[in-house]
Amino acid sequence: MKRILAISDIHGEIDLLEQLLKKANYDPEHDQLILLGDYVDRGPNALAVVEKAIELQREGAIILNGNHEDMMIKALTTDDERSWKHWAVRNGGDQTLESYGFTMQDYAIQSESPFIKPTLHDATLTKHLQFIQKLQPLVKYGGYVFVHAGIDPKIPIEETDPYRLMWIRDDFFEHYEGDHTIIFGHTPTPNLHKEKGNFTVYFGKNRIIGIDGGAVYGGQLNCLVLPTMDVYSVRKE
Repeated sequence: MKRILAISDIHGEIDLLEQLLKKANYDPEHDQLILLGDYVDRGPNALAVVEKAIELQREGAIILNGNHEDMMIKALTTDDERSWKHWAVRNGGDQTLESYGFTMQDYAIQSESPFIKPTLHDATLTKHLQFIQKLQPLVKYGGYVFVHAGIDPKIPIEETDPYRLMWIRDDFFEHYEGDHTIIFGHTPTPNLHKEKGNFTVYFGKNRIIGIDGGAVYGGQLNCLVLPTMDVYSVRKE
């Protein structure tokens, strides 16, 4: 049986991702890699992480969508002011745009009313956006459920709005009682452990496993290996 390697919430930290894959001895010929979303925003090189995700997918990895990709899609494919500000102003979209070579002058919102979204043209960004738009937020594999944020404990998975799969928090990890083991990111593990600074993988008693080690916040990037439940981790020096 193949090892399953799960990693989540990379947030532009390409160096950490490369280090972690090497530390875990990832081999696409013998392992199934699953990335759980949030490749962009807040970190130093979203472009490189998305490019790496595309490469990994070609080699057989399963690449899922996260809430930061969801924000990015809405900001870049609509003219909605709220979506633009939510991503580019409040949630690290500016760092993502800078990784594609844009400057503050390129993406700053002008003061005039009505809202006019900045015009941004870049072939790599267009290609990456097309890739991201095809990603799904959840996959069942090897007897486990892999999802970015979690599942709604009150609704069958097949009927759940994808938005909930990418954004849910407390309702999931406080009330889930299902039979599936759920592997998820999105919520940094100190919030699950209820212990500041504890970025280790969270193994919940209710069959949930949280792996977001808050790498972009000074924590660590975790790789959960299944079915052994081994964990590899790296952090900035």
